[in-house]
Amino acid sequence: MKTNHPDLIIPLDFSNIDSALQMAQLLAPEKPWMKIGLEMLMHAGPLIVTRISEFGVPVFLDGKFHDIPNTVAGAVRNAVKTGAKMINVHAFGGLRMMQAATNAAIESANAAGIEKPLMIAVTILTSISEDELKNEIGCIRNTSQQAIALAKLAKEAGMDGVVTSAHEIAAIKEACGKDFLTVVPGIRLADSAADDQRRIATPKSAILAGADFLVVGRPVTEAADPLQVCRNIRAEMNNALNGKCNA
Repeated sequence: MKTNHPDLIIPLDFSNIDSALQMAQLLAPEKPWMKIGLEMLMHAGPLIVTRISEFGVPVFLDGKFHDIPNTVAGAVRNAVKTGAKMINVHAFGGLRMMQAATNAAIESANAAGIEKPLMIAVTILTSISEDELKNEIGCIRNTSQQAIALAKLAKEAGMDGVVTSAHEIAAIKEACGKDFLTVVPGIRLADSAADDQRRIATPKSAILAGADFLVVGRPVTEAADPLQVCRNIRAEMNNALNGKCNA
C-alpha cells in the first residue's frame, strides 16, 4: 500500500461508538490515520472500521493478533474485509504465525480485489519497562536487543514494518532497511503527561530518529481543541522533517 511518510495516527480509544465517530468526524479535515483498538473492537465490533473509513480517513485495525498460525490467518482474512489499511499482530507469535498473517492478507485482498493493507508486527509494548521485560517476561535480551531481534524476524516473515518505541527506530532501520516501516506509540507533547507509557518521545525527536508513523492518543483526544492539537503536531512533524532534510 502506498502512503505518505511520516504520518499521524490517532487512537479512538473510547467506550462508546458515538464518541469515536464524533472524534473521527472532527479530525477528518486533517486526514490523520484512525486507530481502532481492543476497547472499541469489543464494544462496536469490527464493522466500526468500515464506519470510520467513511469519513475518508485510513484506519489502522489494532487487534494485536497473537495465536496459533491458523487462527491468526483467519482473523487477518476477516480484518482485511473491513477495509482496514493497516493491521497488526504480535511478533512474539513467531515466524510461522507472522508468515501466515502476511499470506492471509495477500490472499484476502486479492480475493476482494483491493490493495493489501500494511501488515505490522508489535515488538515490545511501550508500557513495558526493562525490569518487567527481564524479571516478569523472562527475556534474556534487553529492550532494544529484543525489539531489533523481533523486527528482523518480522521482516523475514514478509511484514511491512513494526510497532516500536522511538528509542529503537534507528537500529531497526539499520537492521531491516530504510523502507521497513516503524509505527511509534508513546508519543507525548512536551507539556503532556506520560500516563501509563514508560518509553516515550516527542513528535520532533521521533521524526528525527526516522519514524514513519506517530501514534498520539490522549494529548489529542482529551484536548479542549483536538483538531488544533492535531494540526500543531503535524506542524511539528513537518518542521522536524524539513530540518532533517536540510541538515
